[in-house]
Amino acid sequence: MHILIVEDKENLWQMLTSAVERMGFTVDAAEDGRQARLKVRQRRYALILTDLRLPKGSGLDVLNCSRELDDTIPVIVMTAYGTIDEAVLAMKNGAFDFIQKPVDLEHLRLLIERALAQESIVRENVLLREAFQQAHGFPEIVSEDEGIKQVVREIQKAGPTDATVLIQGESGTGKELFARAVHQLSPRASSPFVAVNCAAIPETLIENELFGHEKGAYTGADTRRIGKFELAHKGTLFLDEIGELPVQVQAKLLRALETKTFERIGSVQTQEADARIVAATNRDLQEAVQEKRFREDLFFRLSVVPIAIPPLRERPADLRLLARHFLKRFGREFRKNPNYALNQPFGLVLGA
Repeated sequence: MHILIVEDKENLWQMLTSAVERMGFTVDAAEDGRQARLKVRQRRYALILTDLRLPKGSGLDVLNCSRELDDTIPVIVMTAYGTIDEAVLAMKNGAFDFIQKPVDLEHLRLLIERALAQESIVRENVLLREAFQQAHGFPEIVSEDEGIKQVVREIQKAGPTDATVLIQGESGTGKELFARAVHQLSPRASSPFVAVNCAAIPETLIENELFGHEKGAYTGADTRRIGKFELAHKGTLFLDEIGELPVQVQAKLLRALETKTFERIGSVQTQEADARIVAATNRDLQEAVQEKRFREDLFFRLSVVPIAIPPLRERPADLRLLARHFLKRFGREFRKNPNYALNQPFGLVLGA
C-alpha cells in the first residue's frame, strides 16, 4: 500500500518516511507541489500526507489535484504554527484532517489508521452513494428503473428496524450491495457487517464457519475459533446463497435466530450473540420448501421482509447509466481519461 509524503525539508521527510515505513507502508516522496501533482497523476495512493507550505505550489494544490482525480483518497495536511487558518481551509476543501508540526508520530499513526479505515468504507460503498441521495435520503444505487426505486423504498423502511430481510434475485443483481444498504441504514451501522457465502463453504465446514468451535473439538482444532454469528454481535450477519445451507445446519440457524443463542462445536456452554440476519438467494426457496430441501419454519423466519431485485435485462434503461458509471470509476482508479469513451456511440462504449 503506497503513501505519498510531500515535504520540502529533507530531515523532516526522512523522519516521516522512516516512521510510515515502520507502519508497513511503501512511501513515495515529493519535495515540492509540482512534483507531488505529477506523482498523484501517475499512481493512486492509499493516502497523501502533505505540508501546506511548499515550493512550486502548495498543499492545497496537491489536495485539489488529488480530489479532482479521486475524491476518496484521504489527504492529511501538516501545518506549522501560524497556518491554522490555512489548515481549516484545507479541511473545508476536503482534507481528511490536519496535524501540527512538530509532528507527533503516534498521533500521525492514529490519523493514518482512521483515514484508511474511512477510505475503505467509502470505496466499498461507492455505488451506494451516487444515484438517489438527495431525492430519497438514501446512499444511492446506480439506477433509473422504477423497480429498483421500489426496492430502495422497501430498504428505507426495513433498514431502521431489526426485522430479518430476505433478498431474492439472480446472480449478478447486487444482492450484497443491497444487504449492505440495509445495514448502513440501521442503528447497527457502526457495528460489524459480516458476510458468509454459504455456497462457497463445504457442507462439513459450514457449521464451524457460522458458530465456531472449542479447542480440542476435533482433530486439528488446536485453538478456539469464533464463528461468524458471534463476530456479527450487535451488527449484521449477511448469509449469501442461503438456499445452499445444509438441512442439518438449518435447524441450528433457526434456533440462533429465535433465541440469539448457540453453542460452539465441542462445547455445551450456551453463547449469546445479537446479530441481525440479512439473507440472500438466487433460488426459489418456496419450491425448495415443497421439495423438503429447505425448512419451512426457517423460510418464514427469514422472509419477514422479502425483497426481490429485478435483473438487468428487465431494466434496459440502466445499461447506459451503469456503463458510464463504471467507465468513470475505473478511469479514476487507473488514471485513464474516460471522456473519449463516454462521448462515443453506445455500442462503442460497451466495447471499450
